[in-house]
Amino acid sequence: MISNSPLKLIIADDETPARNRLRDLLGDIPDIVVVAEAKNGQEALLLANEHEPDIILLDIRMPVVDGIEAAHHLQKLPKPPAIIFTTAYDNYAIQAFDISAVDYVLKPVRLERLQSAINKARALQPKQLEALKALSSQKTHLSITERGRVLVVPIADIIYLRAELKYITVRTTNREYLLEESLTHLEQEFNQIFIRLHRNCLVASAYIIGYEKRYIEKDLVELESAENKGAETKCEKRWVALLRGISETVTVSRRQQHLIRHI
Repeated sequence: MISNSPLKLIIADDETPARNRLRDLLGDIPDIVVVAEAKNGQEALLLANEHEPDIILLDIRMPVVDGIEAAHHLQKLPKPPAIIFTTAYDNYAIQAFDISAVDYVLKPVRLERLQSAINKARALQPKQLEALKALSSQKTHLSITERGRVLVVPIADIIYLRAELKYITVRTTNREYLLEESLTHLEQEFNQIFIRLHRNCLVASAYIIGYEKRYIEKDLVELESAENKGAETKCEKRWVALLRGISETVTVSRRQQHLIRHI
């Protein structure tokens, strides 16, 4: 058991009857307090930020953010909750849970099995979740740690990802976020969504509305090289990508200019 004091628990399931069933069963288990209910993984993360639960019951198949992706995001919380998956998966998927030593209960949920899972509940390790990746669709959100909270940003809202020192700037139409992540890793994971226009910047293809040549300041390396050769100009005409929703542009490196069409 996680604690001798009453355990705070969140139920996450997109079906109201399933949530009601779990709440009824939990009412028969002592020292459990259901602090919130969520209809999808995104709501579960928001509620976990607010309530700091000990345990989350996560359905696998949910809209917006599914259970396995939500579990990945939940690991970034200052105090990650223990996770118990609820599932109606087939035997092949159940074997994946067993091999990964992940707590789960099969639907329809039985009281004795739920009690047993709660007794063993613990925070998951990254390797356990990695082993379940095949059961989940491609990640739809990035999780950003900000002021002690974990925010989820839809991939579809991201215009570009720019590497700056040890952080990635995540740019949406409304604001910027800072993410500790490898740009190369993000490129590999989302290579069907983002293209690398510059060595330090991935841009979402859907947000590129065109290209044009503009005078821009040279890269630091180019400036130093120019100064060594006695060059006077610090600007040159380069291709930039025009982006939907923001006035900023992204410079296209010479190496990536083959990506520009109909120039």
